[in-house]
Amino acid sequence: MNTAKKATAALISVFHKDGLEPIVKKLDELGVTLYSTGGTEKFIRDLGINVVPVEEVTSYPSILGGRVKTLHPKVFGGILNRQDHEGDVAQMDEFDIPQLDIVIVDLYPFEKTVESGASEQDIIEKIDIGGISLIRAAAKNFKDVLCVSSMEDYQDFLNVISEGNGVTGLEDRKRFATKAFNVSSHYDSAIFNYFNSEGNETALKISEQSGKVLRYGENPHQQGIFFGDFDAMFSKLHGKELSYNNLLDVDAAVNLMGEFAQDDPTFAILKHNNACGLATRATIKQAYVDALAGDPVSAFGGILISNVEIDAPTAEEIHKLFCEVVIAPSYSDEALEILKGKKNRIILIQNEVALPEKLVRTCLNGILVQDKDFKTDTADQLNPVTTLKPSTEEIENLIFASKLCKHTKSNTIVLAKNKQLCASGTGQTSRVDALNQAIHKAKSFNFNLDGSVMASDAFFPFPDCVEIAHKAGIKSVIQPGGSIKDQLSIDYCNENGLAMVMTGTRHFKH
Repeated sequence: MNTAKKATAALISVFHKDGLEPIVKKLDELGVTLYSTGGTEKFIRDLGINVVPVEEVTSYPSILGGRVKTLHPKVFGGILNRQDHEGDVAQMDEFDIPQLDIVIVDLYPFEKTVESGASEQDIIEKIDIGGISLIRAAAKNFKDVLCVSSMEDYQDFLNVISEGNGVTGLEDRKRFATKAFNVSSHYDSAIFNYFNSEGNETALKISEQSGKVLRYGENPHQQGIFFGDFDAMFSKLHGKELSYNNLLDVDAAVNLMGEFAQDDPTFAILKHNNACGLATRATIKQAYVDALAGDPVSAFGGILISNVEIDAPTAEEIHKLFCEVVIAPSYSDEALEILKGKKNRIILIQNEVALPEKLVRTCLNGILVQDKDFKTDTADQLNPVTTLKPSTEEIENLIFASKLCKHTKSNTIVLAKNKQLCASGTGQTSRVDALNQAIHKAKSFNFNLDGSVMASDAFFPFPDCVEIAHKAGIKSVIQPGGSIKDQLSIDYCNENGLAMVMTGTRHFKH
């Protein structure tokens, strides 16, 4: 069977006309008959090229304000007929249906219209009917028809018809059909998600068309791909390509720093998705220096993030450390030159973009979806449960520690003092182990825990943690509460001069 097809006629009806001119001229040069509608027809005619209006084929004008132009048996018959099927060939002759070998059609910009904040009526009018039907029909019949469904593929198509002198191969037609069904399925998912914005239908539709193949996944023997628009969120100024693990750490850093976006200069250092250093200070340089002091060993090869512009003095300090990624809203010119001194150091400017409101992960033979943890503990929501109440300064440190605790792997305990992370115990199977780990770590880096505060991501079922904390010098505790044995911890605090507040909100992070 001869799978090569010589194009004789093309239907062209597109919203985006950038890059279309050379295609039209090439098809005309190859003797391909052109059919078109509306604005595309005028575009072709203005190039001085002959074009047949679809109305001449269907004997119907564009009706209903342009909602119906191509939805007609003579158009779809020309696309869907099987050229090697005797019955189809006979009906093509009987009903005088023109053969269409190429369909170049794109879709109304539905997603961009939604993003623009347009009215519902304007959004509804951008739901393409004829275009998506043409794309599906042409892609289905790839054995005989080549479908171009996006302006992103114009150059690819131009190369194919130029190199083949108007002849297309089955492999190319199937490749373009794959692209077409990617376009159509993404489009339908976007429309569904718009209509289901309140989640009344328990269904999950995720479609990402932009995928970047990474060097590898979490380990070299695993493949890794990032689906998303990284360039919209970050301006990459310098350094090597980000890895799978880099991206996970950057995500953790961005979510953590989001808690401190409006605070005084704050700097965080992360390793394996957890903060190993965090401090809020009067200057970003001091914030960095004090964040580094939290764990200068773990900071090696870490991810650094600032909530304000990084200046030259801060950059000079950072430059002394080997780190993978530096993130900030901006950099001074001098700071940027200093940080570029390490050729592989990744330097990112974080742009303001909306982040997903759902968390999605594979689980067993399915997928788990949940809302993001958008709740942040605030001073006015604290419930003091002990006789001794925390001071104003202690409350500030309790909130500081709570924000950090929320973004640290469970089970976790965070110790803080003077808006500086002293240490944390992360990802332990026992909260007591997490606390002991944090105390040991803080002491190993010469932190004086007298007067420090402790945050826990979940309640204390026994008074063991507050007892250990008290003996280490900790004076104030923040935890969600909710255990049937809460009173045991409260009693110990009252008997030993500790202040404790409860938030009523658990912040597990698994």
